[in-house]
Amino acid sequence: MRSLGLRLDPGTPPTILCVGAHSDDIEIGCGGTILRLQRDYPGCRLYWVVISAVGARADEARQAAELFGGSAICGGPRLSEFRDGFLPYVGAEVKAVFEELKQEVSPDLILTTSRRDSHQDHRLLGELAWNTFRNHWILEYEIPKYDGDFGQPGVFVPLETEDCEKKIEYLMRVFGSQHAKRWFEPETFRSVMRLRGMECNAPSGYAEAFYCRKLVL
Repeated sequence: MRSLGLRLDPGTPPTILCVGAHSDDIEIGCGGTILRLQRDYPGCRLYWVVISAVGARADEARQAAELFGGSAICGGPRLSEFRDGFLPYVGAEVKAVFEELKQEVSPDLILTTSRRDSHQDHRLLGELAWNTFRNHWILEYEIPKYDGDFGQPGVFVPLETEDCEKKIEYLMRVFGSQHAKRWFEPETFRSVMRLRGMECNAPSGYAEAFYCRKLVL
């Protein structure tokens, strides 16, 4: 396996757009990668966008953004109040959120949900990311769920063990509303990162994985 690394311009702090449908999507799908990026690229700027964050879930989203991104987040997390599970049925309004983002930021990297995801909200955001940002580097992260939709991602980001444990700690600390779900537990998140770490032969044994539709070398 040939490693290309995260080839962002070392002379300029990169701008990274993180998009999630729900309050814990970004953190589950690419929380470790976000921690690594901030260490590898000091001064990087994060735009943190959650489309469905209402009530207690909005509070959780703000807390998690502070833990994972802190002062790197430009203007604080951007939270919308669309109804969970209904995003495809208000697609035009969700599209308008993306159009506003396009006018404000031209990111070096976009981290978002996958167009292959079984959850309808996730699929829509993956499609809108490509529809809106047509000349950008987009990586689609994966989220474990009952649907069993895990596939064969082709892009891997090796993680330090410290970042893996920090990701899990933050997830369990912040998202109390999800603790009743049997899959929302440390071993689920650790197992996914361990599996992807094995697949890419990560030195620590842990990694996060992404789908990439298009990449120019």
